[in-house]
Amino acid sequence: MPRLPEYLKRPIIDTETTKTVRRILKNKCLNTVCEGARCPNKSECYSHNTATFLIMGNVCTRNCRYCNISPARPEPLDLDEPKHIAEAVKELGLKYAVITSVTRDDLPDGGAEHFKNCIDEIRKISDAKIEILTPDFKGNKNSLDIIIKSRPDVFNHNIETVKSIFKTARPQGNYECSLEVLKYVKDNSSIITKSGLMIGLGESFEEIEETLIDLKKSGVDIITIGQYIQPSKKHLEVSKYYTIEEYEDLKKLAKKVGFTNYQIGPLVRSSYHAKNTFELEIN
Repeated sequence: MPRLPEYLKRPIIDTETTKTVRRILKNKCLNTVCEGARCPNKSECYSHNTATFLIMGNVCTRNCRYCNISPARPEPLDLDEPKHIAEAVKELGLKYAVITSVTRDDLPDGGAEHFKNCIDEIRKISDAKIEILTPDFKGNKNSLDIIIKSRPDVFNHNIETVKSIFKTARPQGNYECSLEVLKYVKDNSSIITKSGLMIGLGESFEEIEETLIDLKKSGVDIITIGQYIQPSKKHLEVSKYYTIEEYEDLKKLAKKVGFTNYQIGPLVRSSYHAKNTFELEIN
Protein backbone atom coordinates (compact mmCIF):
# COMPACT_ATOMS: atom_id res chain seq x y z
CA MET A 1 0.00 0.00 0.00
CA PRO A 2 1.39 3.48 -0.85
CA ARG A 3 2.62 5.60 2.05
CA LEU A 4 0.41 8.39 3.36
CA PRO A 5 1.57 11.68 1.77
CA GLU A 6 2.51 14.53 4.09
CA TYR A 7 -0.37 16.70 2.85
CA LEU A 8 -2.83 14.15 4.27
CA LYS A 9 -1.41 14.33 7.79
CA ARG A 10 -3.03 16.62 10.34
CA PRO A 11 -1.66 17.66 13.75
CA ILE A 12 -3.61 17.04 16.95
CA ILE A 13 -5.02 20.32 18.24
CA ASP A 14 -5.81 20.54 21.93
CA THR A 15 -7.13 23.91 23.06
CA GLU A 16 -9.74 25.20 25.48
CA THR A 17 -12.18 25.34 22.56
CA THR A 18 -11.66 21.70 21.57
CA LYS A 19 -11.97 20.68 25.23
CA THR A 20 -15.24 22.61 25.51
CA VAL A 21 -16.68 20.87 22.43
CA ARG A 22 -15.73 17.44 23.80
CA ARG A 23 -17.20 18.31 27.21
CA ILE A 24 -20.55 19.41 25.78
CA LEU A 25 -20.79 16.30 23.59
CA LYS A 26 -19.93 14.06 26.53
CA ASN A 27 -22.38 15.76 28.90
CA LYS A 28 -25.18 15.35 26.38
CA CYS A 29 -24.18 11.71 25.68
CA LEU A 30 -23.87 12.51 21.97
CA ASN A 31 -21.91 10.73 19.26
CA THR A 32 -20.13 12.47 16.40
CA VAL A 33 -19.02 11.16 13.03
CA CYS A 34 -15.80 13.06 13.76
CA GLU A 35 -14.91 10.39 16.34
CA GLY A 36 -16.80 7.41 14.95
CA ALA A 37 -15.41 7.64 11.43
CA ARG A 38 -11.97 8.89 12.51
CA CYS A 39 -12.27 12.05 10.45
CA PRO A 40 -8.87 13.69 9.81
CA ASN A 41 -10.43 17.15 10.16
CA LYS A 42 -11.73 16.53 13.68
CA SER A 43 -9.27 18.79 15.49
CA GLU A 44 -9.74 21.61 12.98
CA CYS A 45 -13.53 21.47 13.30
CA TYR A 46 -13.45 21.22 17.09
CA SER A 47 -11.13 24.23 17.24
CA HIS A 48 -13.79 26.18 15.31
CA ASN A 49 -16.44 25.13 17.84
CA THR A 50 -18.26 22.72 15.56
CA ALA A 51 -18.86 19.00 15.07
CA THR A 52 -21.03 16.72 12.93
CA PHE A 53 -23.60 14.97 15.10
CA LEU A 54 -24.08 11.22 14.64
CA ILE A 55 -27.56 10.14 15.66
CA MET A 56 -29.33 6.82 16.29
CA GLY A 57 -26.38 5.12 17.98
CA ASN A 58 -22.77 4.34 17.20
CA VAL A 59 -23.17 0.98 15.44
CA CYS A 60 -24.58 0.34 11.98
CA THR A 61 -26.85 -2.28 10.42
CA ARG A 62 -24.69 -2.27 7.29
CA ASN A 63 -21.07 -3.20 6.79
CA CYS A 64 -19.57 -0.77 4.27
CA ARG A 65 -15.97 -1.79 3.70
CA TYR A 66 -14.52 1.73 3.89
CA CYS A 67 -16.24 2.88 7.09
CA ASN A 68 -14.82 2.75 10.62
CA ILE A 69 -18.24 2.59 12.29
CA SER A 70 -18.82 -0.98 13.48
CA PRO A 71 -21.66 -3.16 12.22
CA ALA A 72 -23.76 -4.65 15.04
CA ARG A 73 -27.29 -4.99 16.36
CA PRO A 74 -28.26 -1.43 17.37
CA GLU A 75 -29.92 -0.37 20.61
CA PRO A 76 -33.44 1.14 20.62
CA LEU A 77 -33.57 4.81 19.70
CA ASP A 78 -32.86 7.33 22.44
CA LEU A 79 -36.03 9.42 22.36
CA ASP A 80 -34.29 12.23 24.25
CA GLU A 81 -31.52 12.49 21.66
CA PRO A 82 -33.23 15.14 19.48
CA LYS A 83 -33.60 17.43 22.50
CA HIS A 84 -29.97 16.86 23.49
CA ILE A 85 -28.82 17.61 19.94
CA ALA A 86 -30.74 20.89 20.02
CA GLU A 87 -29.26 21.82 23.39
CA ALA A 88 -25.75 21.11 22.12
CA VAL A 89 -26.34 23.26 19.02
CA LYS A 90 -27.41 26.12 21.27
CA GLU A 91 -24.57 25.70 23.79
CA LEU A 92 -21.99 25.53 21.00
CA GLY A 93 -23.49 28.65 19.44
CA LEU A 94 -23.73 26.97 16.06
CA LYS A 95 -25.06 28.95 13.12
CA TYR A 96 -24.91 25.86 10.93
CA ALA A 97 -25.55 22.34 12.25
CA VAL A 98 -24.79 19.10 10.40
CA ILE A 99 -26.54 15.90 11.45
CA THR A 100 -25.78 12.46 10.07
CA SER A 101 -26.61 8.96 11.24
CA VAL A 102 -25.70 5.34 11.16
CA THR A 103 -27.87 3.26 8.84
CA ARG A 104 -30.86 1.78 10.68
CA ASP A 105 -32.40 -0.81 8.38
CA ASP A 106 -34.02 -2.33 11.47
CA LEU A 107 -36.44 0.62 11.73
CA PRO A 108 -39.55 0.69 9.49
CA ASP A 109 -38.79 4.24 8.31
CA GLY A 110 -35.00 3.88 8.49
CA GLY A 111 -34.94 6.62 11.13
CA ALA A 112 -36.55 9.37 9.04
CA GLU A 113 -38.86 10.44 11.86
CA HIS A 114 -35.89 10.68 14.22
CA PHE A 115 -34.15 13.02 11.77
CA LYS A 116 -37.35 15.10 11.66
CA ASN A 117 -37.51 15.23 15.46
CA CYS A 118 -33.92 16.49 15.62
CA ILE A 119 -34.70 19.24 13.12
CA ASP A 120 -37.88 20.21 14.98
CA GLU A 121 -36.11 20.40 18.34
CA ILE A 122 -33.28 22.55 16.98
CA ARG A 123 -35.74 24.99 15.46
CA LYS A 124 -37.54 25.39 18.78
CA ILE A 125 -34.48 26.99 20.38
CA SER A 126 -32.09 28.00 17.59
CA ASP A 127 -32.07 29.75 14.23
CA ALA A 128 -29.14 27.61 13.02
CA LYS A 129 -29.30 26.37 9.45
CA ILE A 130 -29.51 22.58 9.29
CA GLU A 131 -27.86 20.11 6.93
CA ILE A 132 -28.67 16.42 7.19
CA LEU A 133 -26.57 13.60 5.73
CA THR A 134 -28.78 10.55 5.49
CA PRO A 135 -28.62 6.89 4.48
CA ASP A 136 -30.65 5.78 1.45
CA PHE A 137 -33.69 4.60 3.49
CA LYS A 138 -33.75 1.73 0.93
CA GLY A 139 -35.37 4.23 -1.41
CA ASN A 140 -38.55 4.30 0.71
CA LYS A 141 -40.53 7.30 -0.55
CA ASN A 142 -42.61 7.52 2.62
CA SER A 143 -39.39 8.01 4.57
CA LEU A 144 -38.17 10.59 2.06
CA ASP A 145 -41.50 12.42 2.35
CA ILE A 146 -40.95 12.70 6.11
CA ILE A 147 -37.53 14.21 5.43
CA ILE A 148 -38.93 16.63 2.84
CA LYS A 149 -41.67 17.81 5.22
CA SER A 150 -39.07 18.49 7.92
CA ARG A 151 -37.49 21.08 5.57
CA PRO A 152 -33.75 20.80 6.26
CA ASP A 153 -31.79 23.58 4.58
CA VAL A 154 -29.57 21.01 2.85
CA PHE A 155 -30.23 17.34 2.11
CA ASN A 156 -27.04 15.34 1.67
CA HIS A 157 -26.79 11.72 0.62
CA ASN A 158 -23.39 10.45 -0.45
CA ILE A 159 -22.97 8.32 -3.55
CA GLU A 160 -19.55 7.47 -2.00
CA THR A 161 -17.87 5.84 -5.01
CA VAL A 162 -18.15 5.11 -8.72
CA LYS A 163 -20.53 2.50 -10.10
CA SER A 164 -17.93 -0.21 -10.81
CA ILE A 165 -16.67 -0.18 -7.22
CA PHE A 166 -20.01 0.46 -5.51
CA LYS A 167 -20.93 -3.14 -4.66
CA THR A 168 -17.43 -3.84 -3.34
CA ALA A 169 -17.43 -0.78 -1.11
CA ARG A 170 -21.14 -0.77 -0.20
CA PRO A 171 -22.37 -4.38 -0.56
CA GLN A 172 -25.78 -3.60 0.98
CA GLY A 173 -26.30 -0.41 -1.02
CA ASN A 174 -27.33 0.30 -4.59
CA TYR A 175 -25.87 2.94 -6.91
CA GLU A 176 -29.11 3.59 -8.79
CA CYS A 177 -31.09 3.75 -5.54
CA SER A 178 -28.80 6.46 -4.20
CA LEU A 179 -29.27 8.50 -7.37
CA GLU A 180 -33.04 8.03 -7.18
CA VAL A 181 -33.07 9.24 -3.55
CA LEU A 182 -31.29 12.45 -4.53
CA LYS A 183 -33.55 12.98 -7.54
CA TYR A 184 -36.74 12.37 -5.55
CA VAL A 185 -35.84 15.01 -2.96
CA LYS A 186 -34.91 17.51 -5.68
CA ASP A 187 -38.03 16.82 -7.77
CA ASN A 188 -40.36 17.14 -4.78
CA SER A 189 -38.92 20.08 -2.88
CA SER A 190 -36.86 23.25 -3.09
CA ILE A 191 -34.27 21.81 -0.69
CA ILE A 192 -30.61 22.19 -1.67
CA THR A 193 -29.18 18.74 -2.45
CA LYS A 194 -25.65 17.56 -1.97
CA SER A 195 -23.58 14.41 -2.51
CA GLY A 196 -19.98 13.29 -2.30
CA LEU A 197 -17.56 10.58 -3.22
CA MET A 198 -14.25 9.17 -2.07
CA ILE A 199 -11.44 8.61 -4.52
CA GLY A 200 -8.44 6.31 -4.32
CA LEU A 201 -10.27 2.97 -4.47
CA GLY A 202 -9.23 2.12 -8.02
CA GLU A 203 -11.60 4.27 -10.05
CA SER A 204 -10.56 5.88 -13.32
CA PHE A 205 -10.79 9.58 -14.16
CA GLU A 206 -13.46 8.69 -16.73
CA GLU A 207 -15.51 6.88 -14.09
CA ILE A 208 -15.35 9.92 -11.81
CA GLU A 209 -16.67 12.01 -14.69
CA GLU A 210 -19.50 9.51 -15.31
CA THR A 211 -20.46 9.67 -11.62
CA LEU A 212 -20.48 13.47 -11.62
CA ILE A 213 -22.69 13.43 -14.72
CA ASP A 214 -25.09 11.02 -12.97
CA LEU A 215 -25.22 13.30 -9.92
CA LYS A 216 -25.82 16.36 -12.08
CA LYS A 217 -28.68 14.59 -13.88
CA SER A 218 -30.16 13.78 -10.46
CA GLY A 219 -30.31 17.49 -9.65
CA VAL A 220 -27.50 17.62 -7.11
CA ASP A 221 -26.43 21.20 -6.31
CA ILE A 222 -23.25 20.68 -4.27
CA ILE A 223 -20.58 18.00 -4.51
CA THR A 224 -17.64 16.97 -2.34
CA ILE A 225 -14.66 14.87 -3.41
CA GLY A 226 -11.87 13.74 -1.09
CA GLN A 227 -9.20 11.10 -0.66
CA TYR A 228 -10.13 7.75 0.84
CA ILE A 229 -7.89 6.90 3.81
CA GLN A 230 -7.96 3.32 5.09
CA PRO A 231 -9.23 3.31 8.71
CA SER A 232 -7.61 -0.04 9.52
CA LYS A 233 -6.13 -3.13 7.86
CA LYS A 234 -9.61 -4.72 7.94
CA HIS A 235 -10.94 -2.12 5.51
CA LEU A 236 -10.50 -1.67 1.77
CA GLU A 237 -6.96 -0.81 0.81
CA VAL A 238 -6.02 2.48 -0.79
CA SER A 239 -5.28 1.98 -4.48
CA LYS A 240 -3.92 5.48 -5.07
CA TYR A 241 -3.23 8.78 -3.34
CA TYR A 242 -4.19 11.60 -5.68
CA THR A 243 -1.74 14.47 -6.07
CA ILE A 244 -2.53 18.13 -5.46
CA GLU A 245 -2.32 18.69 -9.21
CA GLU A 246 -4.88 15.96 -9.85
CA TYR A 247 -7.30 17.65 -7.47
CA GLU A 248 -7.01 20.78 -9.58
CA ASP A 249 -7.90 18.65 -12.61
CA LEU A 250 -10.94 17.34 -10.73
CA LYS A 251 -12.10 20.90 -10.03
CA LYS A 252 -11.89 21.60 -13.76
CA LEU A 253 -13.84 18.41 -14.41
CA ALA A 254 -16.59 19.46 -11.96
CA LYS A 255 -16.90 22.79 -13.78
CA LYS A 256 -17.02 21.00 -17.12
CA VAL A 257 -19.89 18.80 -15.93
CA GLY A 258 -21.75 21.91 -14.75
CA PHE A 259 -21.13 22.16 -11.02
CA THR A 260 -20.39 25.63 -9.68
CA ASN A 261 -20.47 24.76 -5.97
CA TYR A 262 -18.08 22.13 -4.68
CA GLN A 263 -15.42 21.20 -2.16
CA ILE A 264 -12.64 19.15 -3.78
CA GLY A 265 -9.35 18.37 -2.07
CA PRO A 266 -7.33 15.68 -0.29
CA LEU A 267 -8.97 16.06 3.12
CA VAL A 268 -12.43 17.09 2.01
CA ARG A 269 -15.25 15.20 3.70
CA SER A 270 -19.03 15.51 3.44
CA SER A 271 -19.46 18.22 6.04
CA TYR A 272 -16.11 19.99 5.50
CA HIS A 273 -16.77 23.74 5.20
CA ALA A 274 -20.46 22.88 4.84
CA LYS A 275 -21.57 26.33 5.99
CA ASN A 276 -19.46 27.95 3.27
CA THR A 277 -20.95 25.86 0.46
CA PHE A 278 -24.47 26.52 1.75
CA GLU A 279 -23.90 30.28 1.81
CA LEU A 280 -22.44 30.16 -1.68
CA GLU A 281 -25.53 28.32 -2.92
CA ILE A 282 -28.03 30.83 -1.54
CA ASN A 283 -26.09 33.97 -2.52
